[in-house]
Amino acid sequence: MAENLLLSLITIQSMELALKKCMPCEGGTPPMSREEADKYLKELQSWSLVENRIEKEFKFPSYLNGLEFAYGIGKIAEQEQHHPDILIKWRKVKITLTTHAIKGLSENDFIMAAKADAKYAKFLQIA
Repeated sequence: MAENLLLSLITIQSMELALKKCMPCEGGTPPMSREEADKYLKELQSWSLVENRIEKEFKFPSYLNGLEFAYGIGKIAEQEQHHPDILIKWRKVKITLTTHAIKGLSENDFIMAAKADAKYAKFLQIA
């Protein structure tokens, strides 16, 4: 059962995204179009497009599990130099991604989303 859940969380396309590295965005770079963002969203599981950002809420068996996950996302964000907004709730963590330098979405947001999904899938294997 857990293996089926993991397979549904991570598609081949999202794994390809998760293996990519975030690239610095310049202020003059235009944000991604809605159509382009929709294509990337199809590669991810349960992420929502809200205005100029994407977001997802992850669920955990305990508050401390969510805190540990958020810390792991923070470490990935530092490595990638692309930082999400992270809201820690009781047994839930909400990740929101946008590229502030261009005031919209870039491929980096979807790369970080895929990395968050991969981190969550690993967490489910351990829990």
